[in-house]
Amino acid sequence: MNLRTYLRDRGLLVAIALVAAATGATQALYWWLAPAPRVSDFVGPPRSGYTLTNFRLWSYDVDGQPSFNMVAPHLERRENDESLYINTPKFELPSNQEGVPPWLGDSLYAWVDKSGTLLKLQGPVYMHRTAFQDTPAAEIHTSDVTAWPKENRMETAAAAHMVQGDSTMSGVGMRANLNTNHLELLDESHGSFPPRKKKSS
Repeated sequence: MNLRTYLRDRGLLVAIALVAAATGATQALYWWLAPAPRVSDFVGPPRSGYTLTNFRLWSYDVDGQPSFNMVAPHLERRENDESLYINTPKFELPSNQEGVPPWLGDSLYAWVDKSGTLLKLQGPVYMHRTAFQDTPAAEIHTSDVTAWPKENRMETAAAAHMVQGDSTMSGVGMRANLNTNHLELLDESHGSFPPRKKKSS
């Protein structure tokens, strides 16, 4: 049997094989010659559901007590998880204790989750509280703070420096409970605590 007879008797199979080979070759040629897929040049968070300018935000806990409030020039709400991106906020963390003033502060950026239970203060963070009763004024300098404002807790892995009256404390990594005035420095901690001045009789 010669080749012409073989191909004639199996014409359908040969045609299918030729079409498959041609398709494969065309696809390979396309992959080789086609331009690379375009890389998205979009930078930043996903599209916002809305934006606000020069706004004030209040958040409350389950008992209706203020957990924090904030004022800032710009806010963007993310559509998919309803979180908030905020530029250069000034914030207040109330003590909700009679006679105890709130902590006031500012940061470069802030992020708040949908429920308002998680607050991230990004970039340099400065906080201060005025003096009250026998407690002197206090201030904290740190950065990149994660806070749970409805529990009045915060922490950071960054360096932190606190001044309260004549006392100073500094370290790397900090945990704080603002309800109990408990501050924990996790590493490289240093402090200066001069003797308290005696009260005049």
